[in-house]
Amino acid sequence: MTLSPDLKALADDCEQAARAGGKELLAWRGCFQAREKSPVDYVTDADLASQRVIREFVLLRYPDHHFIGEEDDAYKPVPDGEYGWVVDPLDGTTNYVHNYPNFAVSVAVTRGTELLAGAIFDPLANILYRAWKGGGAWQGNVLLHVSDIESLDRGLVAVSFPPKITDTSPDLVNFLKVAQRCQGVRRTGSCALNLAHLASGAIDAFWAHHIHPWDVAAGVLLVCEAGGIVTGADGRDFDLWKAHFTAAARPKLHSEFLSLVSP
Repeated sequence: MTLSPDLKALADDCEQAARAGGKELLAWRGCFQAREKSPVDYVTDADLASQRVIREFVLLRYPDHHFIGEEDDAYKPVPDGEYGWVVDPLDGTTNYVHNYPNFAVSVAVTRGTELLAGAIFDPLANILYRAWKGGGAWQGNVLLHVSDIESLDRGLVAVSFPPKITDTSPDLVNFLKVAQRCQGVRRTGSCALNLAHLASGAIDAFWAHHIHPWDVAAGVLLVCEAGGIVTGADGRDFDLWKAHFTAAARPKLHSEFLSLVSP
């Protein structure tokens, strides 16, 4: 029988893994090769090196856990009752390739669909966000809280677009609707950092219709532990293994926001 791990200890290990990955990203800056996953999506030597050290760190400590990394060729959802590490070794690869200073490492632990612990590390700013279920969301020793904004006309919103969009893409249509209702919309290129910033109160809402589990696992836990609201983009309960979500600081704001961006 597998004993339930200590959740704060898991968050500590998420932090160590994320920092190890971030160290690799900094070491590879300016000396990597980039290859196309698709005509508008990249993978670099840095992604691979970061994932390699994170995998080694995790599986040395938790050899019976599943490991799901962005750079794996395929993945299956973590089975119910079993533990899995869901890792994006470089969230914001296009930013990284262009030397735009907005990228991160995201590491989370799940039990089936249940988010248990996670960390997001911004290596350039040396800022680490982490959370564990029931333990709050933290930046260093500071307990995080979402903003108190309850109306979209007072809100700053972020969006993540898929690698390729057209002028009729639902994401772009929704962007135009939201942009007319809020104070501003940001597309930063890092889903993980957007969620961390939502948890810290820097932005007030965030949505994406096309994401992967490794993009959001740690960040969604941060938002929830900071008092935010996360659902599927269809308004149903958030499901880590489905590729859409809507998140907001407050229930009233989430309801207003969801009415605009629901697919």
